[in-house]
Amino acid sequence: MRRRRFDHLYLELCLTLGARLPRFELWMALAEAGSTPEDLARGDALAFCDEGLQTFLRSRGYRLGPVPARRLRRAVARFDPRYPTPYERLAALTG
Repeated sequence: MRRRRFDHLYLELCLTLGARLPRFELWMALAEAGSTPEDLARGDALAFCDEGLQTFLRSRGYRLGPVPARRLRRAVARFDPRYPTPYERLAALTG
């Protein structure tokens, strides 16, 4: 179930930047930061947002301002993998 937290972090990050980031590179950045992306805990995702995210983005030529960074962190903090996202609900309705 926690794999969903990585998927959510990736999706929110791409939407915030308005660009598609390399998924595997984010996975590796989380692993290098000491997290287990396959079983990503809420605290690990938030720690990455606070500590490693800006370095990860700068190394790929992206910049995330303070307001979008706070919004991203808030979205990651509020995510509960037990419940389907609005996208998942819509996908279930459309078949």
